[in-house]
Amino acid sequence: MIGIATLKESAAPLLGPRRFDMDMPLLVAALCLLGLGLVMVSSASMEVAAGQLGNPLFYMIRQLIYVLIGFAALVFVISVPIRLWEQFRFPLLFIGIALLVAVLIPGIGREVNGSWRWIAVGPINIQPSELAKLFAVVFLAGYLVHRQEEVKEGWFGFIKPFMVLFPMALLLIAEPDFGATVVLMGAAVGMLFLGGVGLFRFILLFGSIAILGGLLIVIEPYRLQRLTGFLNPWEDPFGTGYQLTQALIAFGRGEWLGIGLGNSIQKQFYLPEAHTDFVFAVLAEELGLVGALSAFGLLVFLAVRSLYIGLWAERAGRLFAAYLAYGLAIMWIGQILINVGVNVGLLPTKGLTLPFLSYGGSSLVVCCISLGILLRIDWERRQALREVADE
Repeated sequence: MIGIATLKESAAPLLGPRRFDMDMPLLVAALCLLGLGLVMVSSASMEVAAGQLGNPLFYMIRQLIYVLIGFAALVFVISVPIRLWEQFRFPLLFIGIALLVAVLIPGIGREVNGSWRWIAVGPINIQPSELAKLFAVVFLAGYLVHRQEEVKEGWFGFIKPFMVLFPMALLLIAEPDFGATVVLMGAAVGMLFLGGVGLFRFILLFGSIAILGGLLIVIEPYRLQRLTGFLNPWEDPFGTGYQLTQALIAFGRGEWLGIGLGNSIQKQFYLPEAHTDFVFAVLAEELGLVGALSAFGLLVFLAVRSLYIGLWAERAGRLFAAYLAYGLAIMWIGQILINVGVNVGLLPTKGLTLPFLSYGGSSLVVCCISLGILLRIDWERRQALREVADE
């Protein structure tokens, strides 16, 4: 009987007396992005799928399957109490590190275009970096709660989490996945700052990470080429600047209202990775500046709303939930800024998916899991307020 009662309590956001008792603005925005992403991935991938695989709907079908898996994961995670994430933060961190190690082992990891980022499980590929980033945020949220005074007052408490995060960053760089490394470390720095780290230590840490990032760019020729190509892509439009120039052409062709859904020219073997890293450029070409700004507005709303969920949880005294929400929001913000920045030519070319929009099973499912966690955080906060009001 206790087990049934606990199960009903956990599933209350979906099955309780207040059906679908969750943050509807956040959920609706995410569902709109999921639907738009499915449409744009289908449009951006048809020519490539038809030419390379003989089936123009290949990527659309796979993306639809990923959406269904992600939705199932969302429903499940909404029913998981936040205290369980805090309780199992160390096992989850171990799993994340183990996956990052496993992907580098020949026979387990899969190499694509010189990068070891995927583990093949039957017909699908799992990208361990997506899960590792999520589990690292869960771990760091717990650390900020249980070592709060150490983080605020002492240098060792401030440095200690990086003794775990730096090895994870090195494993990501070894794949290599520089974009995921930047997002992970950016989320960690943001969470520490919101957790009460002093300004001096924050500036020192931020400067150290910036210097380390600069060294990582300089020591690898291809990264330096990407940086110089980004500064003036038209100098070598068929070499280092090819992806960016093709993306900019897509934006130019779209003008204000776009050339129509499905009518993109750049997706026809001109723009590489049109359905993954550069889906935003195809969206801008087909739906125009208005469509691109609308999609970007939804992404910004999603990130800001997530930050507010963290703020509301912090004001309610639910610190683990607050830091977890902050970390997830900062990760989304990092991915949005990097992906859109790359598409419009403000940042060097870097392979990083756009949350809820780009093609990719691991990214999409982890985004849905993160959304489920945020919805659960907000529901638990409001439920606690109701209980206090009833008393």
